[in-house]
Parts: sequence; structure tokens; C-alpha cells
Amino acid sequence: MCRDQVPSGEVIGLIVGVPKEVKNWEGRVAITPAGVRQMTADGHTVVVETTAGEASAIPDEQYVAAGAEIAAAAEDVWTRAEMVLKVKEPVPDEYRYLRPGLVLFTYLHLASSRELTDVVAASGCVAIGYETVQLSDGSLPLLIPMSEVAGRLAVLDGNHYLSRYYKGRGTLLSGVPGVPPATVVIIGAGVVGQNAARMAVGVGADVKILDNDARKLRYIDDVFHGNIITYMSSRMAIEDLCCQADLVIGAVLVPGAAAPKLVPEQVVAQMNYGAVIVDVAVDQGGCVETVRPTTHSDPVYVLHDVIHYGVTNMPAAVPRTSTWALTNATLKYACAIADKGWRKACRDSVALKRGLQLVSGKCVYPAVAETFGMEYTEPDAVL
Repeated sequence: MCRDQVPSGEVIGLIVGVPKEVKNWEGRVAITPAGVRQMTADGHTVVVETTAGEASAIPDEQYVAAGAEIAAAAEDVWTRAEMVLKVKEPVPDEYRYLRPGLVLFTYLHLASSRELTDVVAASGCVAIGYETVQLSDGSLPLLIPMSEVAGRLAVLDGNHYLSRYYKGRGTLLSGVPGVPPATVVIIGAGVVGQNAARMAVGVGADVKILDNDARKLRYIDDVFHGNIITYMSSRMAIEDLCCQADLVIGAVLVPGAAAPKLVPEQVVAQMNYGAVIVDVAVDQGGCVETVRPTTHSDPVYVLHDVIHYGVTNMPAAVPRTSTWALTNATLKYACAIADKGWRKACRDSVALKRGLQLVSGKCVYPAVAETFGMEYTEPDAVL
């Protein structure tokens, strides 16, 4: 019996499944042993696929010691589970496991994929996206930790591909005495942009950042004591700065919606030979017109003599750090869903209700509905 069907006051445990991530080079896992301990103490059963935590340096033995059951195969996890915790969106090999009544709690990024949206809708499952859980102040608590990681990695990866070995400009971000540093242009001054700026300033780069929110620019100016040049975003400013840049970092976010294309192809074609673009917004379609999704095993391609990096799961490069950072944020919401059932958990938490995207085939997230021309249903109608 699903928890949402249990008479009021009666308590039953939920079966929570944690499959091993199968996206290219995805080493994160959706729960830590500490999370298992908490859920099992609350009366739930946690089933973890064998070696799911291996890349995050969490062996099966640690999960067992915390009270988890270890399943030999993904199918065993998915078919037993009433709620599945993941890190990344389902990939085609996992589509067959989606079913009515299953609660899927993970990063979804539906606005970037019509195929995935249609599959999840057709499955009849309840899909709650980490990236759209939103507090009353507008912050995205389950996106912030991975945005922090991705922002910092964007500078490290950009620096890596600036090497002449990868056909980059051969520019050292910091420069050396007598030789100026590289110019890093960051489009977007949110969490990703702020963390990219922190890393770039830290190594001594010449950093310029754009945003259309003057408050964010003032914050950047205050925090970095004027060591970063801020610009109000405009087409002209983006074009001028990108053409000066050694490294461009796309850090634009519209919660739950496709990223706007702020850097058109004609601007990319005018950029410096061997410049690098790292578009962190690629999860939501990217803010650079010429960027397409890539993988950790094949991360870059060259177009118009500019190196493009479009890996859609950047934090997977540092899975141990990322797993702990992510699960520190997601656990309380996952526990609320398990303890109360998804309906009551969403009624009790406006933030979690905003995470609802698809419920039994109905689209309950406005940005996804608008992106694909789907009929929109108010979340309260399914609660």
C-alpha cells in the first residue's frame, strides 16, 4: 500500500530505491550511509544497487552497516521501490522502469528534452525535480550545492582546455610578471557565476561578469572588493566581452525553463582563436547557441576555432565531494516524502510543491508546459 493511501495516523514504511547512476561517467550516488541510517531509523527500507557508491568511495559494506539492503541489479531496485532517489534524469535504458504511482526524486531538467518529458508523462509516475524545489526567497536549495561545484570546475576545466595541447590559446589564466593574465568572461552572476568568479580571481585571472540584475552585480562588487569588473548584460556587452575573452563561462539559469541563447553563433565566430567556452547552462539547453551536450568521455569539440565544453553532469568529475554536498541538501526533503507521502509532504512544504513537475501524466510546472506547449495543471489540483 502506498503511503498516500494509508488512513490518517497509520504509519507504514516506504521502500526507497537507490539505483547506480548510468549516465556517462556519473559517479555520484543519491544517498550516503548517514542518509540510510536516518531513513531506516524512521522505519523505511532502503535498497541500494551494488557498487552504486563505489565512485564516491562508499563501498557496499558501509551501506549495509547503516541498514541498507544491497540489490544485485538495477531492475531489482526499480521494481521494488515505491520512491526512487537518483542524481541525474533517467536515461533511455531506465525508461522501462518508470510506472504509475512511482515517486521519482532527482534532477530532471525536463525543459531541455521533449523526449524525456514525454516518456515521464506517459509513464504516469510522480516526478519531482531537485532543480525546481524553491524557497520563498527564490533560492533553489537542491541546485545550489551542485552549482557551487560546477562553477568552480568551470574555471578548472576551462584552464585545462586553454592548453595548446588541446588547441587552446596557450594562455595561463594567472599570467606571469610582465605578461598579462587571461580574460575570463562570466555570463550570469548567480551561484554558478559567483563560484566561477571566486576561482578565477583566486588564480589571478582578469575577470569580467555580466548579469541583468543590478543587485547581484553590487554583491559581486562588494564581496570581491572591486577586483571583478561588472557589466549590466546587453547584447552589445556580451558581444564585446566575448570577443575579448580567453575563457567564456555560461552561468545563466531560468529555474525549470530552457536557458536563453545569449551568445549567438556569429559572436562565437568572432571570438579569439583557441578561446574556450564552458557552458554550465547546457543542462537546460545552454546559453551559447553553438554549445551542444557532451560527456566526460568526449567533453569538447571545436567550432569556429573555439573549443566548446558542454558536459551536462560536470560535478560527476568530483563525485565524492558532490555526493556529500548534494545529499546534505536533499535528505530532509526525501525523508519528508517518505515519512508523509508525496502529497502531504508537498502540501506541508511550498518549496517541495514547487519541485513537482509531472504527476500521473499531468504537467504541473509552468515553465515545462510553456516550453513544450503542454496543458498546464495547477499543483493543488493533484494534491
